[in-house]
Amino acid sequence: MAKIRQKTKRAAAKRFSITKNGKLKRKHAYRSHLALGRSTKAKRHLRKDAIMSTSDTKRYTQCL
Repeated sequence: MAKIRQKTKRAAAKRFSITKNGKLKRKHAYRSHLALGRSTKAKRHLRKDAIMSTSDTKRYTQCL
């Protein structure tokens, strides 16, 4: 009989990706609109992906 496994949470799978070392990569917030007041430097930094903190990584790897 096959083992029961937890299904992948599709909402989490669309938002996070796992790096080679097992860390979670995510996009920055505050990018969608109302960016006129932000400096070019701030918008440029938001463009890059962020690595999720280790405490959150433990929680979200179970969803993936």
